Amino acid sequence: MTSPSMQTASSPRRPPPSLPRPNEACWCGSGDKYKRCHKEADYLFLRDEQKRLEATKIRPGVISPRRPVPPEIQRPEYAESGEANRGSGRLIRTSEEIVRMRRAGKAAAQVLRTVGEAIKPGITTDALDALAHETTIKLGGYPSPLNYGKTEDRPPFPKSICTSVNEIICHGIPDSRALQSGDIVNVDVTVFLDGVHGDTNATFLVGEVDEESQRLVRVTRECMLKGIEAVKAGRPISDIGRAIEQHADAHGYSVVRSYCGHGICEVFHNDLQIPHYFDPKANTRMEVGMTFTVEPMINAGGWQDRLWEDRWTVVTADLKRSAQFEHTILVTESGAEILTQ
Repeated sequence: MTSPSMQTASSPRRPPPSLPRPNEACWCGSGDKYKRCHKEADYLFLRDEQKRLEATKIRPGVISPRRPVPPEIQRPEYAESGEANRGSGRLIRTSEEIVRMRRAGKAAAQVLRTVGEAIKPGITTDALDALAHETTIKLGGYPSPLNYGKTEDRPPFPKSICTSVNEIICHGIPDSRALQSGDIVNVDVTVFLDGVHGDTNATFLVGEVDEESQRLVRVTRECMLKGIEAVKAGRPISDIGRAIEQHADAHGYSVVRSYCGHGICEVFHNDLQIPHYFDPKANTRMEVGMTFTVEPMINAGGWQDRLWEDRWTVVTADLKRSAQFEHTILVTESGAEILTQ
């Protein structure tokens, strides 16, 4: 972050995320009260920015029919009904399960890499989904998001990956919208292979992307790595969120609170939850043999979110951009092994 400088109310500098009260000192360092310095300019700036964001916000496109999976491919328990279970509650994995987790993680990483290489202006997110679906099946796996997560008020997820563009935080449904130069897009891949899931995602730049969005993407990846570095057997899960939140805060960003990392192995999401902000209630101790995801969602604006009518797509409440990165990790005696490298 840059240090304060002497500025007038006509300065074009972007106001900080948290603004002072009218009678407090202005954020610019002038020494004047905020109401006499930047208050009016900030109001006009934020009004115009909100108009711009409303004009450019992502709108849903046409969703193509569900893609078939060959009958010889092993399926997770929800593949037909859409209703997933949370598993047995066992969090420590056997050596045999870990071998299978490595294979599933490697496959997920390969699918993500293949899709990432295809991203360019003009390609639709549905075309990316088709590529991911085909690649997953060629590797002998089932695309874990497909037909997952049915509840009383939500249909199962209709596609094989999640594609979250710009202000979409997570769970974006691939559709007919073409990516545009300047977009950022998160691709979330999970592969069910050999009876276990491997889960990973990354945010990609599409064409010529502004420096502010590039910085958001770069810092978000750093947040994920900070969270993974905090993994130590015997320490509480809350250490992961503390490390992530500190790094995001230092760069003026916020951490999404409504969605978190999760335990993963034979079921897609088990009861182990990994908050990406500091939550003292996340006091479960990490143990050697645990497998879970670290997947911070970092917003350029506030942390609040809202849900589209499709009951899946999550967007930032203020329509500012969001980025995410994810790895599935194994807790080891020396820290963490990334299974989706």
